[in-house]
Amino acid sequence: ISIKHSFTVVNTNYLYQTFVKNPLRSVRVKSPFLKASDDDENESTSKKGDNKAMAFLRKVGRVGGAANMDFANAMGLDESPSGGTKSSYHEDGFKNVRKAKSAYIPCTTSGVIDDVTEPFPFTSSGSQWMGITDRVMGGVSNGSLSRETVQGKNANVLRGEVSLENNGGFIQMATDLALDPGMDPFVDASEFDGVELEVYCEGADVEEKFNVHLRNPACDRQFSSYRATFAIRPGQWATVRLTWDSFEGYGPGPSVTPFVPILRRLGVVAIGEAKSIVLAVGKVGFYRVI
Repeated sequence: ISIKHSFTVVNTNYLYQTFVKNPLRSVRVKSPFLKASDDDENESTSKKGDNKAMAFLRKVGRVGGAANMDFANAMGLDESPSGGTKSSYHEDGFKNVRKAKSAYIPCTTSGVIDDVTEPFPFTSSGSQWMGITDRVMGGVSNGSLSRETVQGKNANVLRGEVSLENNGGFIQMATDLALDPGMDPFVDASEFDGVELEVYCEGADVEEKFNVHLRNPACDRQFSSYRATFAIRPGQWATVRLTWDSFEGYGPGPSVTPFVPILRRLGVVAIGEAKSIVLAVGKVGFYRVI
């Protein structure tokens, strides 16, 4: 069974139609990007539906109250300081539920961020994967994030189309790293030597390139991060190791601050080249050189 997230921008009236009138409808949303003119034309007729939709979202814990979720962030902020909001959508509705924090082992204790053993979209270290595109900054790239079996291995699969139009050019899957961000949004990975990923891709080139983006306390601007690039051959699984010194600062803060592995978030990114993307990520975590 493939469990899938499409991370396109959805207005609240669309959510009302999806979850209130059809609560068991699949959330494989594909296209509901509205132009400014569409919003203007529909504004007067959508207010009533929007109010009902927001009431429903509060009822199921998606916004407001104890959930304390910034719903706008789920729509595609790239390197936002907040780290974004995640979801627990399933083909049959709101099905997968996060366990108690005490049931998870922090990623800096085990060295494992995700080994794909928890129900999608949760990680094995208690955080949650989210899909992000460049549409928040006016781009037109699109993508989806799903749990699939790829050549016999369970993986989170990022699919989509990267477009360079409108100064865009990326899609990514990302997760916060702290088990309890309310207590401390950062984790100290300084006892490790870098990041390790099991990855697989499809593509026409001999090698396909992707990035890993890390955020730490120096990343106080929306698009600031530390980035490292890796290349893999399509059609086969590979284990990639990225040392801490391979991450270069990008944007205000990181560009003038040496990298330290006090981390808030990790993202696996297809960026900078217009193409179709199929990228599967199995186990991801930290490694030590013995």
